[in-house]
Amino acid sequence: MPKIVELLFDCDNTLVLSEELAFEACAELANEILAKYGKSARYTGPELMQDFVGQNFRGVVTGMETKYDFTLSDEEREGYVKAEEDRVIKTLKAKAQPCVGANEELEKLYKSKKYGMAVVSSSALRRVVASVEKVDQAKYFPKDHIFSAASSLPKPTTKPDPAIYLFACEKIGVKPSECCAVEDSKSGTLSAVRAGIPTIAYVGSYHDPSKAKEVADMLVSNGAKVVMNHWNEFEKCMAEIEAM
Repeated sequence: MPKIVELLFDCDNTLVLSEELAFEACAELANEILAKYGKSARYTGPELMQDFVGQNFRGVVTGMETKYDFTLSDEEREGYVKAEEDRVIKTLKAKAQPCVGANEELEKLYKSKKYGMAVVSSSALRRVVASVEKVDQAKYFPKDHIFSAASSLPKPTTKPDPAIYLFACEKIGVKPSECCAVEDSKSGTLSAVRAGIPTIAYVGSYHDPSKAKEVADMLVSNGAKVVMNHWNEFEKCMAEIEAM
């Protein structure tokens, strides 16, 4: 394996405990859309998260259109995407917390200067920046090394499309094989793996050990190389990746 020179971190529930907060806000808007189109289905935050974890709101809306057989105009869809972004950012600025141990590990990595570091997310760029700023992580990443599948690409997309990882590698100036990604979801893991990036499966945001084990097995089955249960295991996980 080529030498790893760049670390690519997912944001939501990998660096920042944001998924549950975000999906609570998303569910309210998703239910407004369903009601407007005469659909009886309604989501709670956890239910929406179970169906669409790792995807941005554009992916959620597109998934609901397919599942419940209705179609929004492009203008409507973009309007809802912007409204969701505003709601979620307000919530994150008030309540977001770092994943346990993430800040301590980022500090060590930043001081060591062994790797470059970037954030690669499905979420809108404003949301990602608001998240890392709230939890005091923005200082670890160059401003132009925070990438969003919803905002950074010429054509917005969402993970598991590998486009955002390939775009990030191109902009940073590294090959995918020279990177290591850290992901917590199936869609994120598939995005990184399909881009040709060795991937660590992070399951520290799952409080139930049986759920963490279930997710770990699923992420490994989708191509993750090693499992990280806590951020204090990062150095060990990187050693395993680099020994492959």
